[in-house]
Amino acid sequence: MYTESLIVQIEKLFNKEVEFAQPQIEYLLEQFISGLNSGKIRAAEPDGNGNWVVNQWVKKGILLIFRNSPVVDMSEGQFKYFDKQLLPAKSFSTDDGVRIVPGGSSVRSGSYLAPGVICMPPMYINIGAYIDSGTMIDSHALVGTCAQIGKNVHISAAAQVGGVLEPAGARPVIIEDNVMVGGNCGIYEGVLVRNRAVLGSGVVLTASTKVYDLVNDKIITSVFGEPLEIPEGAVLVPGSRAINTEFGQKNGLSISSPLIVKYRDDKTDARTALNFDLR
Repeated sequence: MYTESLIVQIEKLFNKEVEFAQPQIEYLLEQFISGLNSGKIRAAEPDGNGNWVVNQWVKKGILLIFRNSPVVDMSEGQFKYFDKQLLPAKSFSTDDGVRIVPGGSSVRSGSYLAPGVICMPPMYINIGAYIDSGTMIDSHALVGTCAQIGKNVHISAAAQVGGVLEPAGARPVIIEDNVMVGGNCGIYEGVLVRNRAVLGSGVVLTASTKVYDLVNDKIITSVFGEPLEIPEGAVLVPGSRAINTEFGQKNGLSISSPLIVKYRDDKTDARTALNFDLR
């Protein structure tokens, strides 16, 4: 996937154990960005046993880009842009097999979009993101830094998949295959959404969110060193739980708590089925 030499050089440069001339740094980082663009380098990847491994060195490489790349004028006509020299907008051709519908979307260099991905305008994909085949990123959706999204996922309109760069060991958001993310959802802080889960419109998930599984009568939370993990096939909707302090009870207060109301069945599959003719 990537050479040990590249990993070692990025680690040493990040830790300031070596000094390179600027042309050497740019050459190293261009190799790194090329690996991100091709999908050969990933911020996190499955280990084949159902777990995910975070590649800390990848986020270090991305931070090196910001550290060692000056801000330059990238303006095009009347549209003014000023960004890091090594991070222009990602370029595509029909050979990439990615459909980007006209209307103001932007994909940053250093992200990977597999053949069959669809981008509806306007949406934004940041550096380090990995988006697998058949996935749709709908209008006004955001895919943040280093987020990992699987096959045949639908990120609905105005949904936000959060990004993370620091600390380098922090987990990115991971959404596995065949997940449906409803409109206006927010998934942040390294949350792991397992295969075939369905997030109803407006569900917000963070590392500190408590998810109430009404099917199995249990509460799902993150634990130290492990992310909040949404089970395979879980169907979530927004919910709330009462605040039982005297003040909370007096004022009728409650706090947001997503609910697992069922697990996917034939009826759910029919409602969430992707229309591949549109793809």
